Amino acid sequence: MENQKTNRPAALELLDWVRSLAVAAVAVVLLFTFVGRTHTVSGPSMLPNFHDGDLLVGSHLFYDPQPGDVVFLDPDPGSGKGIAYIKRVIAVEGQTVDIDFTTGEVTVDGQVLDEPYINEPTYTDEGVQFPVTVPENCVFVLGDNRNNSTDSRHPDVGMVDKRQVIGKGLVRLLPLGDFGLIRSARYDG
Repeated sequence: MENQKTNRPAALELLDWVRSLAVAAVAVVLLFTFVGRTHTVSGPSMLPNFHDGDLLVGSHLFYDPQPGDVVFLDPDPGSGKGIAYIKRVIAVEGQTVDIDFTTGEVTVDGQVLDEPYINEPTYTDEGVQFPVTVPENCVFVLGDNRNNSTDSRHPDVGMVDKRQVIGKGLVRLLPLGDFGLIRSARYDG
């Protein structure tokens, strides 16, 4: 019995490869258009966890920000600039945030947060009066490098409208040595 594959012309084999590559390319385009988007970390505000130039993938589908999530923010939705800031959600609507700038402790609803991921305790007061309660449809965000981050402590940023949240960080793609899932912090009592 003769192997039928050996009788197949090389042109058909090539056509199969081209089709496979086209399907893969369309799948990647659809994935990044409708499921996830890449964002590059810019600046030191998320040190020590994310460094300038890290390439991250996030998803915006069926996402509602939760405390501890790493999120991508668009400071000017609808502008088309495509600029994303990367911060961590500390509190959501209805929660009360307080920061003791002497001890560096952050509390949410009276509970001191366990934050092993931060660069150093929160000593920098940017001018917002604490405690603050997060309004409806907003989140309170901080950078992991608390003393070198413009975030919800700053009057120019303040509470972030949920419409500015582009999505949740899911995977770090680059550098390859740090490739992996982005884990959310959990602030359970």
